[in-house]
Amino acid sequence: MARRGLRKMRTGLVILVLLVVVGGGGYIGWVLVQRSEAVSLPTPTGKLQVGRQTFEWTDKARKDPYVAGPRRLAVWVWYPVAKGVSGRKAAYAPGQWSGLREKAPFSILQSPFDSVRDPALDHAEVAPGRFPVVVLLPGEGLSAPMYATLAENLASHGYVVAGVTPTYSAKLTVLGGQTIESMPAAVPPKPEDNSPGGLQTGDHLVGTWAADARFAAAEVAKEFPDSVDPDFGPSYVGHSFGGAAALEACRTDARCAAAVDVDGRQFGEVLKKGVQAPIMLLGADDSCMTSICGPDAKSDTDRARALSLLKASTNTSWCATVPGTRHLNFTDYGTYYLALPLRKRLALGTVDPRHALTVQNGYLTTFLSHALRNTPAPGAPACAS
Repeated sequence: MARRGLRKMRTGLVILVLLVVVGGGGYIGWVLVQRSEAVSLPTPTGKLQVGRQTFEWTDKARKDPYVAGPRRLAVWVWYPVAKGVSGRKAAYAPGQWSGLREKAPFSILQSPFDSVRDPALDHAEVAPGRFPVVVLLPGEGLSAPMYATLAENLASHGYVVAGVTPTYSAKLTVLGGQTIESMPAAVPPKPEDNSPGGLQTGDHLVGTWAADARFAAAEVAKEFPDSVDPDFGPSYVGHSFGGAAALEACRTDARCAAAVDVDGRQFGEVLKKGVQAPIMLLGADDSCMTSICGPDAKSDTDRARALSLLKASTNTSWCATVPGTRHLNFTDYGTYYLALPLRKRLALGTVDPRHALTVQNGYLTTFLSHALRNTPAPGAPACAS
């Protein structure tokens, strides 16, 4: 009887293993079919089409703090293109930039970048007229190309958007045909790192990112002299640590027209000295960076920093939380095909990902238009301070 029971147990285990193997193989096969299908970035909501060019700029006046020589930056520029213009569509993340995808083994669970359809036109002629500049800064570890949805929407509303990838801070950038990875000394603290060392690193590094942003603002005006409107100073927009850098760049740029911090804990001198231009703080449901904690926040440690910023700032400030969001809902991750368990591993909330991007873009375009052109104010409350 014992042998018979043991035999049945072994048979059951074999059947279970076979079911797991067959079921797992079937799921992977289904994922491979799904990820091969094209996905499109959201259509920009403005009246203009969008063009894109990429540049490598060297700030000869500034020594790179991490390597010998001047500071070098990869900058992607999105800009308005007149309706009716046709041309070749830009590749979403061409060449070595495709390395921005998730690494193995999770890469099999994400759509390849060559299946992402981008509405931007490659090297199209800039639309007639002059347009304000927006400098866009990415979050910790990410790169500017992963914010195409945000950048293209702004460009369609009449802005020249310079997306900066901070060299040695991003997990990957491409300069001179070479991929450059991050260096430990240049990596911002993670959002959950509240250690004294992490906060000190952030306070120091935010100055480097802010200097990158100010340099890009000046350089894009030189690159597009007939298209940048000299009557407007630059605006700075950033996500995560890039949001903190956007505020610091605005503080240190006397011509700054506005700044937006998207779900980024604040760092640097801006906490004590504030910003003199209009600002917007846009947070996720699990964040306290607007000075009011979202419903899913597990700690209020960032609230004091936001309150310090707001008390020191002298212009109008708006704060809003996008319901159902987490940290990565403000990036192009909301447009990729992401299968389980990768999707659960990433900081994405319960909201429909494309709806979150629509809400974010609505806030940004309304706020910047109000700050620069005195159109109606955004439908968000003034920040509590």
